[in-house]
Amino acid sequence: MAGVGVLLLQAGCSSSATLTKAAFLAPATGINVKRSSFYSSKTSLAADAASDAASLSRDIPNSRSLYQQQQLEQQRALHEQLAAIPESGSPCRIKVIGVGGGGSNAVNRMVTQDITGVEFWAINTDAQALAKSKVPYKLNIGNHITRGLGAGGKPLVGRNAAEESREEIAEAVAGADLVFVTAGMGGGTGSGAAPVVAEVAKDLGILTVGVVTRPFGFEGRQRMAQAKAAIQEMQSKVDTLITVSNDRLLQIVPDNFPLTDAFLVADEALRDGVVGISDIIVKPGLINVDFADVRAVMQNAGTALMGTGWGKGKTRAQDAAVSAIKSPLLDFPIKKAKGIVFNVCGGSDLTLGEINAAAQVIYENVAEDANIIFGAVVDAKLKDQVSITVLATGFSLNPNASEDNLDDLLTTLDQQLSGPGRPKGAASPPPSSTQQSAFPTPTPPSQQPPPVYEKTYSEGGSPGKGGDGGKKGMGGFFKLFRRS
Repeated sequence: MAGVGVLLLQAGCSSSATLTKAAFLAPATGINVKRSSFYSSKTSLAADAASDAASLSRDIPNSRSLYQQQQLEQQRALHEQLAAIPESGSPCRIKVIGVGGGGSNAVNRMVTQDITGVEFWAINTDAQALAKSKVPYKLNIGNHITRGLGAGGKPLVGRNAAEESREEIAEAVAGADLVFVTAGMGGGTGSGAAPVVAEVAKDLGILTVGVVTRPFGFEGRQRMAQAKAAIQEMQSKVDTLITVSNDRLLQIVPDNFPLTDAFLVADEALRDGVVGISDIIVKPGLINVDFADVRAVMQNAGTALMGTGWGKGKTRAQDAAVSAIKSPLLDFPIKKAKGIVFNVCGGSDLTLGEINAAAQVIYENVAEDANIIFGAVVDAKLKDQVSITVLATGFSLNPNASEDNLDDLLTTLDQQLSGPGRPKGAASPPPSSTQQSAFPTPTPPSQQPPPVYEKTYSEGGSPGKGGDGGKKGMGGFFKLFRRS
């Protein structure tokens, strides 16, 4: 609905003055839509803080750090007051923030799909891209540095742009209980700004989950190296980091898959990571999960891996569970995970017996001491089908394992580009068997192997009819992705 909502917050000051802050939230009417604020009193807290900082700067060498601490305290106070305001629907406030071109594109696709109870934001240095976005809330960062022209593929520019707009970012995430920061790593804004956005959210006490992608191998060595550095930094800024390898996505689509659609597959993977978690919190269902349970599994959980599976027929729930835990997107066996979150989604005919059967498949393939939470929701658009998303967290393994695989890929790319007899830009060979998923193959509950289904997407994102399609034996997720 068009219009501007004004939220008035009052906080007491030591001088008995009153601070009135108006935070404006506007629909997507331009490239510079963001929360802005003004202070109505000369004796406001912000003015006092600025005055104190100016005075301290003449006498104390570290006055800048003191002022930054004051700013952080003010931002936390704003966050707490926003969080205390009751809203309709779920008491859990979830925000999904797409950073950079890849993240914004992914969120832009999420907006067109049926995802409820979530507030979407796009943060970018590219004003033109923001102007075209359908995301309701937008923030153009680093105007003084980039002048709205983008980061030019330079992560340092993206980082500096986010630092320039740090206060606006804090206002954007304020009031949330859970923030997803999604980005395509390897570029300038996503690689540089996403860690800053995540840091701001986590500093405010918000459960912060990163959902990012590693580049396709054909995008080149420099972009892959930038992605590696950004993912390592992002790891320290979030509670949980879900990293999806675009090259692994190529393993689960047909060989003749159009290059123009490859990035749509990556966007859909990011969407599945967000929806798989948010649905079990905010969507009414057969089995709902408290936000406190999700926080218990995901807070400070570190690396997380995600798999999604689909099933149809008499054993659809079990087949979907098997497909999810066998997903090529999972780099390591879920047996090593300390926490498991899984979501069962089906039509109105979904039964508790089916949920129990799917849960049994997953229980048999995880550690006995793993902390497991799950939810089950009903989606009327899913007729005769069941989808299951599994999120595995807290891996007790070499934290550099994924990066080791990435180093191998970088070396391979370098050899391909510089080796004799191989022209630059030549297509990369498929990953070696050592880079394939190391999962033990669980035996499906049914006597027959899980059927292969075609997953067709319309603009609304709902799956179409099942059928024989996709790569044989790849199990459930994106058996055949094509535009409707």
